[in-house]
Amino acid sequence: MSSRTENVTTPAGEARITWHTARGARLVLAVSHGAGGGIEARDLQTLAAALPARGITVALVEQPWRVAGKKVAAAPKVLDEGWRGLWPALAGPGLPVVAGGRSAGARVACRTAAELGAAGVLALAFPLHPPGRPEKSRAGELTGAGRPTLVVQGGRDPFGRPEEFPAGEHTLVEIPYGDHGFAVPKKADLTQDEALEMISDAVARWLLELQAGK
Repeated sequence: MSSRTENVTTPAGEARITWHTARGARLVLAVSHGAGGGIEARDLQTLAAALPARGITVALVEQPWRVAGKKVAAAPKVLDEGWRGLWPALAGPGLPVVAGGRSAGARVACRTAAELGAAGVLALAFPLHPPGRPEKSRAGELTGAGRPTLVVQGGRDPFGRPEEFPAGEHTLVEIPYGDHGFAVPKKADLTQDEALEMISDAVARWLLELQAGK
């Protein structure tokens, strides 16, 4: 595996892609961060470390607001503009691209997947609703993605527990005890490393099945 960083100018400002390239890659998984952090998130770093060995190139995407050092995420419309502006660079290797992200990044991927021609969508910790506000559902973004979709959700995520998700075409994998950042309590009968391995295994299996079905 090799890694490199690429800056990309978008209508929303300068964004950054950190490529973790697989030898003989069969597809690209492009994943962006949420509104409260960057690509250092444990789930994103786990995927970047684990998937290239399985023939999947991982592109970690930093939105312009994050590259600019701002502490507050841009509005959804601006996030979508940044993602659209990045897409030609993500598709540059000439491989199928699965659009993904965690939390707010997952919403961006869902909203834009069909128009950009993504091969699929990976939604990590999809924020189905604000904590304690189930009536403010964002389920329509998920069910309207228009592409094969994998949701990986913590069992105690306050933004939406697995059992709250609507039935649909998407596949849902639960990470037991995981919160919105996939942290698990020390008292759980699942270690943090095991939880992260569950994420990488589930994502790799789904991506390879997706590619095999093309």
